[in-house]
Formats: sequence, structure tokens, C-alpha cells
Amino acid sequence: MKKQKKGDVRERFGFAVKVRREELKLTQEDLADKAGIHRTYLSDVERGSRNLSLINIERLAAALAMSMSELFRLVERS
Repeated sequence: MKKQKKGDVRERFGFAVKVRREELKLTQEDLADKAGIHRTYLSDVERGSRNLSLINIERLAAALAMSMSELFRLVERS
């Protein structure tokens, strides 16, 4: 996984989502559809400009084929 300097947790979360999405070879539109969220919302998430609810974190984790704890482990490593 690519390294990024420590930033706001929203930025680190967005970076982790983007890296995982790219690993799965999904477009933003594909992932947004799988997660049941709007593509522009996902774009905001990946840029770190959204403060997500637990519901949307859970949806994204499931759409990325991982548990929420696995997703947060990626966030902590980024």
C-alpha cells in the first residue's frame, strides 16, 4: 500500500478507500453503486472532504469486500 503523510482522518480514510477500490479495479461509479451511495459523495469521501456516518462506512466496507475493522486497519497504515 502506498504511504501518505499523516493527515486528517477523513483524508486517510478516503485514501484507504481509493487504494482498495483501485486494487479491486472498480471505478468510482462501480463502487458507489455497490455501496448504495452517490458517485459524487464517494468522490468527496476519497478527497477527504466528507465526514462519513457509520452506516456509510459499513456500506463502503461491504462494497470493498472487507469488514469495517479491516478497512480501518488500512486507514491506520496510510
